[in-house]
Amino acid sequence: MMHKLETRPQDLDSIARNGSTLRRMAVRIPTYLADLRENPAWLPMFVLARTMPGRNLHWLTARKPKTSAPAQPSMFPVTTQAAVTALKDDGIFTNLQLPKAVHEEIHAHALATPCFGNFDRKLEFKASEHAEAEKKYGRPILSGHLFERILTCEAAMQVQKDPLLIDIAKHYLGAEAKLITTRVWWSFPTSATEKDQSMASLGKFHFDLDDWRMLKFFFNINDVNEGTGPHVFVRGSHRRRSLKHQYTLLVGHPAEDVLGYYGADSALTLTGPAGSGFVEDPFGFHMGTVPTQTPRLMMEVGFGVSTPSKRRFHGEPILR
Repeated sequence: MMHKLETRPQDLDSIARNGSTLRRMAVRIPTYLADLRENPAWLPMFVLARTMPGRNLHWLTARKPKTSAPAQPSMFPVTTQAAVTALKDDGIFTNLQLPKAVHEEIHAHALATPCFGNFDRKLEFKASEHAEAEKKYGRPILSGHLFERILTCEAAMQVQKDPLLIDIAKHYLGAEAKLITTRVWWSFPTSATEKDQSMASLGKFHFDLDDWRMLKFFFNINDVNEGTGPHVFVRGSHRRRSLKHQYTLLVGHPAEDVLGYYGADSALTLTGPAGSGFVEDPFGFHMGTVPTQTPRLMMEVGFGVSTPSKRRFHGEPILR
C-alpha cells in the first residue's frame, strides 16, 4: 500500500514558487502549435476543457462500458469499483502495487538502456552515468526518458496491457477510453533550469489539458521518499475549480493559490516502496517535485478519449 504523507503548505510553497508562469507557458507554445496544425478540434478542447461547464458537458457524452469486470486476470488485487469510487470522490486512488518481479525487471531495463536527457535525443546516456553526462554535455540534466525503448521491456508491456487498468479507465472515462501513452523516465537531483523544470512538469502545481477526459496510472519503480522527488496531488481539485483557475490560459498556479482554495490538508505527497502506484485524474492539481537526494524512476500509463496526435508528445511514441 502507498505511504501517504500530508505536506505542510509552506513546504509545498517553497517547492512550487519557481520562476515566471508566462515563461513556462512559452516553452510549450511549439507543442500547442503542432497540435493545432494537425487537429483543429484541439483548440476548442484546449480552451473549454479547463472550465467546469465545458468539462461537465463533455462528461455527459461518456458511454457506459458493456462489461462490469475485467475478462482476464490482473496483476493487481484490487477492484475496479474501489478505484472508480475513490477517483470520483478524491481524484486519486493509491492502493496499487506492482509484483516484485515486474518492477525489478523494469528497473533493470531502465538501468541497462540509455535514456535521453531533458527530452533532447542528442543528450543520450545511461542513468548510472548521469554525473558524467552533465559534464560531457555541459548542462544540468533533470530528466532522462526512455521514449520508445521501453516498448522492448516485456514487464512494462504487461503493465500497459493489464486488464484492470483498462477496466478502470473505461468505467471512469467511459467506454471510449483508450490507451494513449506508456512512458518510463528518470528524474535526477540537479540544479535544473526553469525551462527544463517546465518541460518535465516539475516544481509547480498544474493540471493536464491533453484531452477532454484523461486518466493516468503512475508507478514508482524505485523507492521514493521525500528526497526522491515524490508526486503531489490535491484531492478534490478534479471536480471543483475556482473561477480564477478556469478562465485563464495558464494551467500552472502558485502553491498559495491552489492550497488557499482547496486547503492545505488536501495535498497528498505520494511516497512509497518500489512498485507502489496510484491512478489519478490529471485535471486535478498535481506536480512532480525535483529530487534532492536520489534519482526517481517512474512509469506512467495514460488513457484518454480522443484520437491521439501523430506527433510524439514529450517524445514518447503514440500507441495504437
